Amino acid sequence: MEKTDIKNMTLQGLEAYISGLGKEKFRAKQIFKWLYQMDATSFDEMTNVSKEFRGILQQRAEISNFVPEVVEASGDGTRKYLFRLGDGNAVESVLIPDEGRNTLCISSQVGCAMGCAFCLTGSFGLSRNLTTAEIVNQVCAVKREQPVSNIVFMGMGEPLANLSAVIPAVQILTDPDGFQFSTRKVTVSTSGLVPEMAELGRSVTVNLAVSLNATTDEVRSGIMPVNRPYPLRELLAACKAFPLPSRRWITMEYVLIRDLNDSLEDAKRLVRMISNIPSKVNLIPFNEHDGCDFKSPTQDAIDRFHKYLLDKNVTVITRSSRGSDISAACGQLKGRLDQKSGECCDCGDSH
Repeated sequence: MEKTDIKNMTLQGLEAYISGLGKEKFRAKQIFKWLYQMDATSFDEMTNVSKEFRGILQQRAEISNFVPEVVEASGDGTRKYLFRLGDGNAVESVLIPDEGRNTLCISSQVGCAMGCAFCLTGSFGLSRNLTTAEIVNQVCAVKREQPVSNIVFMGMGEPLANLSAVIPAVQILTDPDGFQFSTRKVTVSTSGLVPEMAELGRSVTVNLAVSLNATTDEVRSGIMPVNRPYPLRELLAACKAFPLPSRRWITMEYVLIRDLNDSLEDAKRLVRMISNIPSKVNLIPFNEHDGCDFKSPTQDAIDRFHKYLLDKNVTVITRSSRGSDISAACGQLKGRLDQKSGECCDCGDSH
């Protein structure tokens, strides 16, 4: 009999599962807390669950677990984790310390189908979606060795293309009986899947980040194929309609690429585009990588763009490159290890 991985279940799902075994629903909360607050990796550890019921669970269910295959530590404190999945695929997570916070960037897919021209993960293509358990196990594994204060779904994959696993993962992360993260501390990023943005907003309370990266449809369609079915007008309308609790903003991610989207005219258009959306802007200077023709913006262009937004009262942060002495861009560590084993990847990520 194939065992059920209980880390694929939300608390509500686990309650239904436990009830189906003829046990009281409150047992689900006990088990949930063992999994996500005490990091239990076996049923034997759950000492407030009867030995008889633990035996039943061991027969029918399993607790999956991740142990990193590779950990790379940067001089700036950034830590990169590679996790090998049961089918031999691999995904990455990155822990980024910054001003007293430890933000964990987690993956939602093996590879990505979105095909963004500046992204290394997109060059792998999509292998498959991650399960809910494979998403939350990244958090379990990193929390075992480092405190984690914030979660961002900005690793490998397009989270909104895997909502059936991402939404339950967000629910587990923010459940008071689960990881107990505040919804203010969890952010889901998207390249712009408009219908799925609405579904995400209906399903969970979570922060939203949108990879904007251009101020015209011509440029955005050239670097982000998702813009063809969901052009800027539709994307911005979806941002405006996204349900936000009071005093929360949508984060507009904007990768600055030399002579493509880094002009003062781009900055002016960006201010106009987001003027009626509660938002802040993350400017991300593109990092050059072998195999990609894009160039990093000049410091003058970065400063000019940043200053224009500030002068127009836009909340803006220019993100510094982190983990530059390790494989910290999404997909770089996987790509480097795959190259050693005879596979090849030849693009670069923006981070």
